Amino acid sequence: MSLNIKHNPLTIMAAAAFALVAISSCDNDEMNIGQSLTDEGDKLIAYTDAFDVTTRTIMADSVLSLSADCYFGHVKDPETGAEVTSEFTTQFHLIENTYIYPEDRVIGRYEGRAAADSCDIILYLDAPSRQDDSLLAMKMRVCELAVPMEEGRRYYSNFNPVQAGMLRTDGLCQSKVFSYANLGELDSIRSLDEYLNCIRIPLNNPYTATDGTRYKNYGTYLMHQYYDHPEYFRNSYTFTHQLCPGFLFQLTDGLGFHSKVTNIGLRTYYTISNDENTTRANLTLAGTREVLQTTYVTNDTEALRQMADETTHTWLKTPAGLFTEITLPVQQIKEGHEKDSLLAAKLIFQRLNSQSADERMFAVPQTLLLIQKDSLHSFFENGDVPNNITSYYTTYNRPVSTGTSTYNNTYTFNNLSSLITTLWQMRQQGRKADAQWEEKHPNWNKMVLVPVTVTTSSTSSSVSSMHHDMSLTSTRLVGGPNNQRDPIRINVVYAKFKNKSSDVFSPYSSSTSGTE
Repeated sequence: MSLNIKHNPLTIMAAAAFALVAISSCDNDEMNIGQSLTDEGDKLIAYTDAFDVTTRTIMADSVLSLSADCYFGHVKDPETGAEVTSEFTTQFHLIENTYIYPEDRVIGRYEGRAAADSCDIILYLDAPSRQDDSLLAMKMRVCELAVPMEEGRRYYSNFNPVQAGMLRTDGLCQSKVFSYANLGELDSIRSLDEYLNCIRIPLNNPYTATDGTRYKNYGTYLMHQYYDHPEYFRNSYTFTHQLCPGFLFQLTDGLGFHSKVTNIGLRTYYTISNDENTTRANLTLAGTREVLQTTYVTNDTEALRQMADETTHTWLKTPAGLFTEITLPVQQIKEGHEKDSLLAAKLIFQRLNSQSADERMFAVPQTLLLIQKDSLHSFFENGDVPNNITSYYTTYNRPVSTGTSTYNNTYTFNNLSSLITTLWQMRQQGRKADAQWEEKHPNWNKMVLVPVTVTTSSTSSSVSSMHHDMSLTSTRLVGGPNNQRDPIRINVVYAKFKNKSSDVFSPYSSSTSGTE
């Protein structure tokens, strides 16, 4: 092809990259991108090549569990038989202008003082992972924490609050039998358009505080603290550290339910006198992203280990299950091309369809992060977002049928050229300073595919935050040490200018002005 463009050669190569990415998987070894890019004296010569990429499955062990979403449930993967349990803790956030009516206006009484009529915790649920299991009976337990989860500490998904001794041994501990369909609610309520599926856990039994004082229920305890210690309600931090450290939500029986918990409320109801009438009032506290929420995940470790040992493909599995490790052939790509510009580097991961016909299969991971293996933990701990240099993300390309064929069903990273160049420079600088650098940094060219959830800015489409995907997902990818399918290949495009007058190749033209 011929491009008659007179611009800075660097600009030309950048523009050419967009055209070349689309053909970077072709078998052509060399092509003249321009017979006259700057003038007749300069030609941009482009080369394409492809290199094998090796992959394997690695166990996640645990992931940073602080996120905006909590998950709750216990299920078995119908494809692999691996069980997973998700439990969580939450603190409660004081909404702006938290207020309880004066004690002398409260009608309810307990031992001479104001008392709450009732109190409950309500968990609002997203759609369950399996709709046909919405009637399954499950049993849970809500237990009071003795000390709060602390800001600044990194809690991973294998952190067990019970083993850590964080439960108050003589504190509130309430059991509840439930199902997603919530048949405890009236049909007339559940049929409303605005109805949201939820689990209501009543906290109406007598409650004994840490100082031994007994209250009618947990709501009455909160009300008395408001009257006696208003400073405890100054903000969420003092409320958590002085009054309510939070609760742990555990599953004690049942199999087949798993759902995201979209909202959490701690509600206290009481009645006040209003002249000659009475009015129902309430205090509502929320478990939200403004306070700490952690998800505790229990996986079938042996089942995951057996999956990680499979060598004819690789796995992605959440929550906190399996990742795919990638070894990039950086050295092969760069050696012999040190003076070339790497315009494009395209990498595609082909998903393998499930071997099970069970309609209750786990979902396909929708978004993947590609991150340096040695930066896997620090990326999430620092709250980083992909920079398109050492970290990238992509979304699942769903299968598309044309009537005669089906294509896509892939995860595609369109241009990893900056990553390849950065890793190569890191290696060269490291080896220059230390001949043993490569042996000391065996992961220098290793990346990891990680399922994630993405939050975008409300004013733009840019990524504002990224967290580990804690939902139920599972899929296999083409690859593995003994891959029996077409190899995974990274397709690259090199380019350099050939100066006609000197007949010497160089990554830049002899003149940046477009003339010899």
